[in-house]
Amino acid sequence: MTRRWAGSSTLTRGVMNATALADVQPAAPQKRQRRAMILDAALVIGSEGGYDAVQMRKVAERANIAVGTLYRYFPSKVHLLVSVLGRQFERFDASHNWAVTGATPHQRLRRVVDRINDEWQRNLALTEAMTRAFVFADTSAAEEVAHAANVFEGMLARALSGGEPREEQHDIARVICDVWLANLTVWLTRRVPAAEVCQRLDHAMRLLVGDDEHSKI
Repeated sequence: MTRRWAGSSTLTRGVMNATALADVQPAAPQKRQRRAMILDAALVIGSEGGYDAVQMRKVAERANIAVGTLYRYFPSKVHLLVSVLGRQFERFDASHNWAVTGATPHQRLRRVVDRINDEWQRNLALTEAMTRAFVFADTSAAEEVAHAANVFEGMLARALSGGEPREEQHDIARVICDVWLANLTVWLTRRVPAAEVCQRLDHAMRLLVGDDEHSKI
């Protein structure tokens, strides 16, 4: 099944390149460890200075590897930061069972979105670095973008369903992801504050799934 993410690139659900697959398929322990060290280094640098501070040479130095080695794992800064975002989503997903965090679909969705927003507000520099890379990634990073998006969509779909999601719930989660991405873009360009982004997303969720008293699904 193919999907269109952000209205521009057609992405295949679950398709990942070798970089993304390193998270979910067995690989040499040394390679897994090195990849984790690179992502850790990028996360620290992004936390300290945002998107512009994440320079490949700095990341290589912090990870104690050669620049050429870094480029074998990640072809560009965008690939690297989108992979950081994907790992952050994976860690966030693993931290809770989002299917049981509320009594209604709206409650559970709000828990997911509110927790992510709370975490991201604590480190705006890293948030800016990851989301800028995600929003402005070109087709060369489409698979990394798809992986991050699919992890986020999966969290939302399980929150919607309260268990194993149906295809309809994946479809709704995908629309919420699109709304989230569109509002990330306006937040990054400083056109709206973070609080308004949250309000817009909540409004979209209410339109799609209803509220705590009147569920639509």
